[in-house]
Amino acid sequence: MLFGSDNWAGAAPEIIEAIARANDGPAPAYGADALSARVEARFSELFEKDVAVFLVATGGAANGLALSALVKPWGMIVCHEESHIQMDECAGPEFFTGGAKLLPLKGEAAKLSAATVEAALAGFPERPPHGAPAQALSLTQASECGAVYAPGEIAALAQAAHARGLKVHMDGARFANALVHLGCAPADITWKAGVDALSFGGTKNGCIAAEAVVFFDRTLAEDFIFRRKRAGHLWSKQRFIAAQFDAYLADGLWLKLAARANAMAARLSAGLAGIEGVRLWYETQANAVFASFPDGVAEKLYEAGAVFYPWVTPGDPAAGRMKRLICSFATQDEDVDAFVDAVRRAVGA
Repeated sequence: MLFGSDNWAGAAPEIIEAIARANDGPAPAYGADALSARVEARFSELFEKDVAVFLVATGGAANGLALSALVKPWGMIVCHEESHIQMDECAGPEFFTGGAKLLPLKGEAAKLSAATVEAALAGFPERPPHGAPAQALSLTQASECGAVYAPGEIAALAQAAHARGLKVHMDGARFANALVHLGCAPADITWKAGVDALSFGGTKNGCIAAEAVVFFDRTLAEDFIFRRKRAGHLWSKQRFIAAQFDAYLADGLWLKLAARANAMAARLSAGLAGIEGVRLWYETQANAVFASFPDGVAEKLYEAGAVFYPWVTPGDPAAGRMKRLICSFATQDEDVDAFVDAVRRAVGA
């Protein structure tokens, strides 16, 4: 009954096997190996566009470095108030950009709307040299509340951003989960909808340490090799990151893993919805469930060995009562069913 985070899950067997294969013999360092070149070419195939790809080991590095290529140190990044870059990266974006300001906005289920962004930007007229100019919009797909942006929503947000000269960044730590929910092509919710740069995550979905920064306009990445190196995120043995992506993207493995995680969250959500006193706060669209329980129930579940965490954020609609439960590719039917049964017993249902 472990629902603390998809980061708790180990690596998919296919990923482990790929790393072992990459360990067979020497290979050129710093991304000059054939495996890295193959993976970079595969990203272009995946997105149906010639893209610039840079492999890194953490999502925080991917987000911070991507934004550093889009924003000047005196610029401003528009984001949701519950976004990972605002809440969970210890001012990493500010560090990587050299001090760019974050402008956090509200929105249901941790999603932004075009109207909200337009209103916020209207409140920040050009005031050089006093006002920080807005230069990027960052979206999280799927959001921190497990909500998924549809292609049209992304297109409307990108249009609003581009109209004011902002570039659009997407934090895709759970990009695969969002894509499975939508059932569309990766291009449909990225560059075709107006996204300029994507942090493409693999770690939460079966990899060990595999993230990529993808630029859909190569001119935005002209000095990125230096940014990554200066930040200490150029791996000398990059082939081991590439090996993970090589297996991850082969034969649709990344989508199969995400589909499993999403299915387990849907099963969990359906089970909890039928228990009196349990409230679900957001529609389950990806691999996360947000629930509140009657008084004393969470403590009983912890005592029974369940793992999940409180979810307290700005503008918290549950007044501190909400819990987040995350499923992964490794979550089993029996894990979900055991938890739902434990909740029923705890509430006396």
